[in-house]
Amino acid sequence: MRTAQNDLQKPFVFGQAIGENHFIGREREQKRLLANFSHGINTILMAPRRWGKTSLVKRTMSEVQSDQIKVIYIDAYFCRDEYEFYNHFAESVLHQTNSRFEEWTETAAEFLTRLSPKVSYHLPSMEEFSVSLGITPRTHKPEEILQLPEVIAKRKNIHLMICIDEFQQIGEFADSLTVQKRMRSVWQHQERVNYCLFGSKKHLLQNMFLKSSYPFYKFGDIIPLDPIPETTWLPYLQQGFKSWNKELSEDIARQLCQTVQLHPSYVQQLAWLTLLNTDKVVTETNLQQGLDDLINENSSLFIQQTEHLTPYQLNFLNAMLNGVQSDFAKEGIREQYQLGSYSNIARIKTALIEKELIDTEKGKIIFADPVFSIWLKRNMRA
Repeated sequence: MRTAQNDLQKPFVFGQAIGENHFIGREREQKRLLANFSHGINTILMAPRRWGKTSLVKRTMSEVQSDQIKVIYIDAYFCRDEYEFYNHFAESVLHQTNSRFEEWTETAAEFLTRLSPKVSYHLPSMEEFSVSLGITPRTHKPEEILQLPEVIAKRKNIHLMICIDEFQQIGEFADSLTVQKRMRSVWQHQERVNYCLFGSKKHLLQNMFLKSSYPFYKFGDIIPLDPIPETTWLPYLQQGFKSWNKELSEDIARQLCQTVQLHPSYVQQLAWLTLLNTDKVVTETNLQQGLDDLINENSSLFIQQTEHLTPYQLNFLNAMLNGVQSDFAKEGIREQYQLGSYSNIARIKTALIEKELIDTEKGKIIFADPVFSIWLKRNMRA
C-alpha cells in the first residue's frame, strides 16, 4: 500500500517545467549557464522540443537571482508581430524589476512617456497586477523599447539577465530580418543587460544563430543540450518506481530509455504509463502496455502531422524507417523509394525539417520524435 504522502508524490514529471526533485543530468550545462548569467554572457540554448530547456533556465534563474542580478523571464510564444512583442517585452521588464504597483507606475512614467496603460488586479490579494501598455508605432520607436532594460538597470544600479523563451517567434514576424537587426543593434551595445535566448523550434533557431547572413550570428555562447546519459536515468527511474512500492529492474529500465531514444520528456511519460500498468514488478509486457498507451495518446497528433504529406515525403520517411539516414540521392535509393529527381530530394528534406518531423545530426537524417517513428512504423507497413 502506498502512503498518503506517496499519493501526493509525483514519481515522474512531463508536460511542465521540472522541479528540483526531478532535475537530473544537466549539472554540466547548468554550471555553464550559471557562469554565463553571473558574468553577463549572452547565451543561446539549442535542443529539440521538450528537452528541458525551460526547466534548465528557470532552475538557473532561481540560483542567480539576487539584489545585484535580476533575471527576467519572457515567453514570446503568443507574440504575433513586432509591436506585440515590444508591449510584452516592456511589460515584463517593468513588472519583474518593480515589486509594487506604485514603483511600477513611477518607473513607467519616468522611462516611457506617452502611455495609456490599462491595469488589471488579480484577486483575492489585489497585490498581483498586470498592465497593458498600449505601445504602438505612433507612441514609441522600437529602439526606445529595446533600450528600456539598460536604462532601468543603470537607474537601479543592477544587472539584468533577460531570458526569452520561444524566441523563434521573432523569425515569423513580417519583415523579420529588419526586426532582428534592430534588436541586435541595440542589445549588443548594452553594458548592464544580457540575454538568454531559446525556443522549441530547433531548425528556426539554427537559422537565426548559426547562419552568417542573419543578424544574430555569433550573438553569444551557444550551449547545445545533449541527451541525458542512460547511466543517469537508470537509478532515477528505479527510485521513482520504488517510491510507489514497485520494482523496476535495470534491464527493463534500460529498455525503457532505449525505446524512446533517451528523449527526456518521453522517458518520464513512458515511465509513468508503465508504472500505472504494473502491479508489483515491472515486466516487458508492462513496458509494452505503457508504450501502447503513449502511442495511442499521441496518435491524433501524428495523424494530423502526416495527413497532408505528399507521396514523395511519405516515401522519404519510409526510406528512413528502413534504415536510410544519408545518401538519399544515390540512384539505387532514389529509385527504390521513388523519391523523384535529385533536386526534389532537397525539397523533401527541407519541407520535413520545417514540419519538425525530421532533423539532422552529425550528417545523418533522424526522426525528430522517436515515438512518431514507432507510430509511423506501425501504420506505414502492411
